[in-house]
Amino acid sequence: MLNPSLPNGVMLNAYPDSIGTRLSDTVALLRRPELKDVFSLFYILPTFFQSDLDRGFSISKYDINGDLVSEEDLQALKQLNIVLKFDLVLNHLSVRSPQFLDMLEKGDQSRYRDFFIDWNAFWEGEGELGDEGYAMPHQAHLDRLFMRKPGLPILFVRFPDGSERPYWNTFYQEINYRELEVDDLKHLRIIPAEGLQSILEQINAKIAAGEDFRDVDLGPYQDYLGHVADIVESKRRYLGQMDLNAESELVWEFYAETLQRLADFGAKLIRLDAFAYLHKQPGLSNFFNEPGTWDYLDRLKGIAEASQLTLLPEIHAQYGRQLHSAVAGAGYPIYDFFLPGLLLDALDEGRNTFLLRWIHEIQAQGIETVNMLGCHDGIPVLDLDGFETKEGYRPGLLGRSEIDAIIDRVLARGGRVKNLFGADGKKIAYYQVNATYFSALGEDAQKLRLARAIQLFMPGIPQVWYLDLFAGKNDYAAADKGGTAGHKEINRTALTSEMIEAGLRSPVVLDQLEMMRLRNTAAAFNGSLQIAETQAHELEMTWSQAGGSITLKADLGSHDFTITHRTAGGERRIYRYPKS
Repeated sequence: MLNPSLPNGVMLNAYPDSIGTRLSDTVALLRRPELKDVFSLFYILPTFFQSDLDRGFSISKYDINGDLVSEEDLQALKQLNIVLKFDLVLNHLSVRSPQFLDMLEKGDQSRYRDFFIDWNAFWEGEGELGDEGYAMPHQAHLDRLFMRKPGLPILFVRFPDGSERPYWNTFYQEINYRELEVDDLKHLRIIPAEGLQSILEQINAKIAAGEDFRDVDLGPYQDYLGHVADIVESKRRYLGQMDLNAESELVWEFYAETLQRLADFGAKLIRLDAFAYLHKQPGLSNFFNEPGTWDYLDRLKGIAEASQLTLLPEIHAQYGRQLHSAVAGAGYPIYDFFLPGLLLDALDEGRNTFLLRWIHEIQAQGIETVNMLGCHDGIPVLDLDGFETKEGYRPGLLGRSEIDAIIDRVLARGGRVKNLFGADGKKIAYYQVNATYFSALGEDAQKLRLARAIQLFMPGIPQVWYLDLFAGKNDYAAADKGGTAGHKEINRTALTSEMIEAGLRSPVVLDQLEMMRLRNTAAAFNGSLQIAETQAHELEMTWSQAGGSITLKADLGSHDFTITHRTAGGERRIYRYPKS
């Protein structure tokens, strides 16, 4: 078991406003009789905190977001005996955080001057400073980097002295300019009123059009262009997630304070978001450096244990890299990012081959997991792949042809795809496909039932995305208007009260709730798992403890299945799906 203080039950996964408009609406749902004994844990996504971007993963403060959450909500969840899981976004912090704002205001005099990573200082002696003002790392370094977006991961930050300095920015960035107002130019009294108005109109027209405001002809006032441009720059607004400098002790003080705060909110499990990007060193990759990443994890673990917290490192990497095995072997639970793709293969192809291989590995290595079907992000495909090492190619859980087939099917069913990029802006790998899990399965209700049943019988804690529970379909309108991260919005539809009421009358929703209640309450799931030898199109999984057992028998071709529950007292009940 992950931690004796963690319940071995089912975990809900949602934003505070995924169900209704506030966390209190989710609490109300959990209080309904239909949800009695269904969930023991709740992973609340980070719009729970004060944040400004990326649906919460650009946190400015780890304080309650009062627009969505109240202290009363936390007390109600505690009364329901629901244990909480939160994120510590380890690699980055919002540009609107107090630390970044302090640096913008005070520049080199800020105590947070080194809280973030000065790109040029980082690469000093390891690259060439170009005319653009940023260091270009030597090619040997660039060849080791891969990016979450095209181009180098930098954002130019304007200091109070007017200097522009590049800072490391792995994920999102945006710079916006506010239009000038009359008061911004009031000190230019030498220019007549009509001249000031002309300057305002021309500069603001450029800003509104998203064009370079330095490229404007001010006629007789052209000599003032540089001064006016500086005023515009002083009104610059940033939006983005700035990488933290883990070489700074202030950053570690921040981690310790934050972990204690999360524990005070009622957390027992902490997801380390983007932790593999944290350790950076010239000459190494910008992802899971060794031994630096291990050093950071060990230090974090020591801090977390003081608050009785279990850390769940979030890592997406090819199976062939075996990082999942290394992290699990070091005593950490891992996300089972392999299961969603393996189930798509098993249910679409009608075979147990690859799924069983993964189950046997979990059992043989004693890997502790949190598993899922869908989630707030996407359906992983990179994770299933092999990897080329110095010793040779390590195969994946699936071959490239099987992975391509999954991607093709999900895209044919309306999904989207997300890729990774090199420093030159070229795609280097597919990363994930984006769809609701129901839509990824072709919106086949029986496939969803069986996918859920297998998930619940897998080793580990089953994490259930709220929209999958309600058999949600792809939201194309949200994806189309979602901007940079629009592909993720396809699977983030907020449920209205009408949608919830309709769902709680739906057989596919009620059947999932029935199975989840069994998983959450049956004592046999605290025992051991046996996998029976079957034909390739069949699957038989049995959990047993102290005379009780619960067995899943499934046909992966027809998708029909039964669950047989035998209690230690001799009672026997069979659940058949579909029921008619």
